[in-house]
Amino acid sequence: MPATASRPLRRDAQRNRERIIEAAREVFATRGFAATLDDVAHHAGVGVGTVYRRFPTKEALVEAIFSERIAAMVALAEECLADPSAWDGLTRFMTAACRTHSEDRGLRDVMLSLGMKKRFPEAGDRMEIVIIDLVARAKAEGTLRPDFEATDVPIIFTMVSDIGGAGPQAYERYLRLVIDGLRVCSGNTPLGDPLTRDEVIALLSDCVPAVKPRSATAP
Repeated sequence: MPATASRPLRRDAQRNRERIIEAAREVFATRGFAATLDDVAHHAGVGVGTVYRRFPTKEALVEAIFSERIAAMVALAEECLADPSAWDGLTRFMTAACRTHSEDRGLRDVMLSLGMKKRFPEAGDRMEIVIIDLVARAKAEGTLRPDFEATDVPIIFTMVSDIGGAGPQAYERYLRLVIDGLRVCSGNTPLGDPLTRDEVIALLSDCVPAVKPRSATAP
């Protein structure tokens, strides 16, 4: 067998990997990107060196945990884009995303972080395009107020998901208030100029902890 051929993990090593991933899902769901690999190791009941052997950086662990969930969120957005009602499609996506973000802080952080497109380039690009299309479609339908922009969506996600710690009833209440304010009506007050894409990125960078890669050398 060539030296470059990959060999399957030993059974005990595979069990450790699965334990680490499961522990990381639970830790990141509660603490988001503020969690450390030390936190994950403690929750998994393994030494931190074991975590670093499987995942040399926190970023590598984030990618392993969230790749499938990010793909599922993109699939949901595309499904909502195909809804016969543009308003229903947009608000269904926003509701599902806010619910998911409030339940899983880690998924919220990865979707709103600056590194989203770096870690998941195809999914990140596709998600941005679909959100733009969801907003444009609802405007064309005449149900979404014309001064709302696609760049407003991640800001709403950030605001509403921050209420998630108070429980699902709280975030649902304020999400409904926001959604009611998005619908076209005769009493709409002009929103003023929207934030630019760069301004949104800068604002989100202050709301989501950065994932700082760490040396592969275990402490």
